Amino acid sequence: MKQTRTVKTAMVVLLGFFVLNATAQDPTITDVSVRQRWPWSRLVDIDYVLSCETTNRMDVTLTAYNSATPLTLADESLSGDTRFGISQGAHRIVWDPLKSNYTNDILTRFHVTLTVTNSPLYMIVDLTNLVAGSSAHVEYIYPGDTQLVTVGRWTNVWFGVTNDTQYKTDKLVLRRIPAGTFMAGPEEKTQSRVTLTRDFYVSVFEVTAGQWYRITGSGSLTTSAKGSVTYNDLRGATNDSPRVDWPSTGHSVKPSSFIGQLRDKTGISGFDLPTEAQWEYMSRAGTTTHFNDGIAGSSTNQLNELGWWFHNRLGGSPHVVGLKTANFWGLYDTLGNVFEWCLDWSATPLPAGDDPVGPTSSGSGKRIPPHGGCYYSQVGDCRSSVREVPYLPDHPAGHFGCRVVIQLP
Repeated sequence: MKQTRTVKTAMVVLLGFFVLNATAQDPTITDVSVRQRWPWSRLVDIDYVLSCETTNRMDVTLTAYNSATPLTLADESLSGDTRFGISQGAHRIVWDPLKSNYTNDILTRFHVTLTVTNSPLYMIVDLTNLVAGSSAHVEYIYPGDTQLVTVGRWTNVWFGVTNDTQYKTDKLVLRRIPAGTFMAGPEEKTQSRVTLTRDFYVSVFEVTAGQWYRITGSGSLTTSAKGSVTYNDLRGATNDSPRVDWPSTGHSVKPSSFIGQLRDKTGISGFDLPTEAQWEYMSRAGTTTHFNDGIAGSSTNQLNELGWWFHNRLGGSPHVVGLKTANFWGLYDTLGNVFEWCLDWSATPLPAGDDPVGPTSSGSGKRIPPHGGCYYSQVGDCRSSVREVPYLPDHPAGHFGCRVVIQLP
């Protein structure tokens, strides 16, 4: 009876609590309400209305309180509508108190504020002087910044990122990729209609040897793409204890892996490899052509502008990143240079639908270094839609590298 009275009290207080937190100018958030679903559920609905231009996409920051004390709500405790890249209209965030280790007692004093901001296009993470467990020094670049260029099909692209070697060694630059739908797979075959429902950040360059050195202390401070990288180096292995086996073990990684150290030393828990769907989507950058330049045709001259491949390579090792033409989202070397590992187990074809992740396991035990080709590839293999054959996750080929993403909850 005591628990029942506590929950009922919580429901009454939550039903009567409103927070209006609007910015001085458009965009604004109004009609914020917090309601528990008691008695049939302990879930809490946080409803609000966003007013902004119809073409705009905004981010919403949720800050929760127990009376005047700020609360930490785990990302896995929040579901419903995304808080990143949202459009105008009514939205609902759902909070599960049990996934944040809070009891119903706290709900009598629970309230939130919502703050709306523009969605930053670029995120710059400083990799120098990192301390384990600390928050990284992070900078943002927003649409319309003077450093960004709009020309032709390139919109708000930071071409100047290639002019300073610190962005290839001491810092990690990521571009925000908007949610959207595309046709996956080679154009000459049956394609799959795939939708990515949430924005994500992706590194504009393949991870370089210098960035690898900053995180792991291994190697040298150079600007070439890091090669000889295995999937197990990046995330951990199925025979580790505890085992690492995405997607069945979620986004957990081995602490000493590259991703594990990157998360720990930057304080950003969302770092990971892209799914195969994310990789092809970001490489295509809205194009449907043979190469991701938006130009019909498949000539070697086109590919020479976009990436390093068999007939224009300079030796038998990974090349300096950022020397070729960026795709329309400002990402470099998505065609050629090094193959880039994805999260997925091998599957054919990529499943259609929302946010596909491939099979939960693979009888062959092989992961996917995805499309795009490398400096050993022929012209027909350097495409966003063409896969390399799958490999065992401990395969250490010199032309295997990676690109990282930050998954937005």
